[in-house]
Amino acid sequence: MIADTIIMVCLGIGLLFNALGVLGILRFPDVYTRLHAETKTTTFGTIFISLAVIVYGAARVMEGETGTYLTLSVHTFVALLALAFTNATGAHAIARAAHRSGQVPKPAVVDRLQEVRE
Repeated sequence: MIADTIIMVCLGIGLLFNALGVLGILRFPDVYTRLHAETKTTTFGTIFISLAVIVYGAARVMEGETGTYLTLSVHTFVALLALAFTNATGAHAIARAAHRSGQVPKPAVVDRLQEVRE
């Protein structure tokens, strides 16, 4: 069935991007780069996982099963919209709180020549 293939591809993409977000949180040096990695990748990953759920529900509705699967698809779509609007706002609030608390970003450019001159 084509819906099963779409579901598996969406789940694979979603899990890959969520895993990359976790790696970014573990690997990056400061709150700002960690926040960037977490926000961008997990938003993208969660969108694809939500799309897989919506396709799953839509496929079941097309097969004639209504009720819970239609409700599942609609609720997932509403959650997807909420995520799209609130994730950027939450990331901005966290970055602003980090800045106000005195967290400074790590230098992005390493100037080896500057180190030699000093």
